[in-house]
Amino acid sequence: QVQLVESGGGLVQAGGSLRLSCASSGRTFSSYYMGWFRQAPGKEREFVAGIYWSSGNTYYADSVKGRFTNSRDNAKNTMYLQMNSLKPEDTAVYYCAARVGDRTTVPLHYDYWGQGTQVTVSS
Repeated sequence: QVQLVESGGGLVQAGGSLRLSCASSGRTFSSYYMGWFRQAPGKEREFVAGIYWSSGNTYYADSVKGRFTNSRDNAKNTMYLQMNSLKPEDTAVYYCAARVGDRTTVPLHYDYWGQGTQVTVSS
């Protein structure tokens, strides 16, 4: 059983930075594709960024490209999302997720989810 635990959320002013972590237990992710999603109140869950664990290749939503960086630490079995130049519209609950297979932006295609961490960006 895979367990994912996010941390690092909080309140930050516009233009500031946060780094989210997604720690995993249960197995290594060499064959997994990992993703970050976010969900704001009244909105659908949306893809933010993703990474192939084995290669480190990353993919981003247009809305965060150039501001967010997705990475992973094999030794710690942890994925990170460095978020810079934050905007009020980035405010949401952020989730990490994992799946075996190719990259996808569709939440239903992911097998494992964390509990989420709140990110609030004030203007």
